Amino acid sequence: MESSKKVVNSWCMYDWANSVYNLVINTSIFPIYYTAVTANEANSDKVSFFGFEMINSVLYSYALSLSYLLSALILPLLSGIADYTGEKKKYLRIFTTLGAIACMGMFFFTSDTLEWGIICVLLASLGYSSGLVFYDAYLPEIAPASMTDRISARGYSFGYAGSALMLILSLILITFYESFGFTNKGDATRTVFLLVGLWWIGFAQIPLKHLPANVFNRKPTGRILLNGYLELKKVFLALKHQPNIKKYLLSFFFFNMGVQTIMLLATLFGTKELKLGSGELIPVILIIQFVAIGGATLFARISDRKGNIFSLSLMIFIWVGICVFAYTITSVNEFYIVAVLVGLVMGGIQALSRATFSKLIPTDTMDHASYFSFFDVTFHISVVLGTFSYGFIEQITGSMRNSTLALASYFVIGFLLLIFVKMPKNQHAKT
Repeated sequence: MESSKKVVNSWCMYDWANSVYNLVINTSIFPIYYTAVTANEANSDKVSFFGFEMINSVLYSYALSLSYLLSALILPLLSGIADYTGEKKKYLRIFTTLGAIACMGMFFFTSDTLEWGIICVLLASLGYSSGLVFYDAYLPEIAPASMTDRISARGYSFGYAGSALMLILSLILITFYESFGFTNKGDATRTVFLLVGLWWIGFAQIPLKHLPANVFNRKPTGRILLNGYLELKKVFLALKHQPNIKKYLLSFFFFNMGVQTIMLLATLFGTKELKLGSGELIPVILIIQFVAIGGATLFARISDRKGNIFSLSLMIFIWVGICVFAYTITSVNEFYIVAVLVGLVMGGIQALSRATFSKLIPTDTMDHASYFSFFDVTFHISVVLGTFSYGFIEQITGSMRNSTLALASYFVIGFLLLIFVKMPKNQHAKT
């Protein structure tokens, strides 16, 4: 295993590269732009998409759901091929390129090109979510078990810092658009989408250069598609004899439904339910990013002292409280309180979820991509069902508040399953 400082930092730089998409596109500027572009005085928040009329936020939720569903369908086989050939880096490059180019394509999204915009969102989200499988699979190969929690947290911290910097630069560009030669904020905002794609693919060249290409020096002998399937099948059969991994994946499925749905749709909640403008929402998003850096480190330290299950359980309790509180909020100040709490546990639960699964993988395996494909497929399907159920509940009840309250039940189920997971004793070494 390669665990040099240069390799670890290069791995963390991929989070710096791709997290700008998650923050600027998924979480902050694009949802605000999307809401403004799809606003229609005659039909309120209704839009026509390929002839079908639906609520704009529901369409956006469904687009995200579809992208993660497609990713869940194609990734298991690709991960098996990546393990068989040893070419994780190749697939990381492919999906990074797809996501970044689609993100740049959002530059052409206007009120007259709704279908184009949604297609770009779908492809960019597919590239983002799929690349994470091969990125995550490097973690047990570059980090010793005793450092997994901290290195995973460091990766997320890099991502939060880089994306916050890009968001600030984007805000300067949009706020002072005239000084940069733009005639309106819309043109400046669409240029931000172009810059995000360039940032993503540009900084990704650092990990793509320095991460090892074939850690175990595997030499494929042909029939790559068949052997990729057999590699995946081998891991699937092995999981039958690893009850703790199965229990953990089921728990992760439920609590991640809540985490990712809140992260993806919180901005839309603020704009629709609280009528917050970009001037009130953007500071909230920045608060979340900077608090998340500390939160990731804090809960990694708690895990060092109390164990992964204790640290994850503590964060899940906080998430339940966030959902219940969000159902009742009516003011900007209350939304800020929710933002601080979300930031506190957002980085921690993502970093520790990844690190915990990494520790549960057998230490003698070479099939890290295949193992992580089960983790990431679980991740993707949970996002599909989480965002779909959020949009569906809003559609039938007419309120995003009811959708938010429903998320609390996902966290509760996740916690009840998590307490039955036993961590390997040799994975608790402290440093």
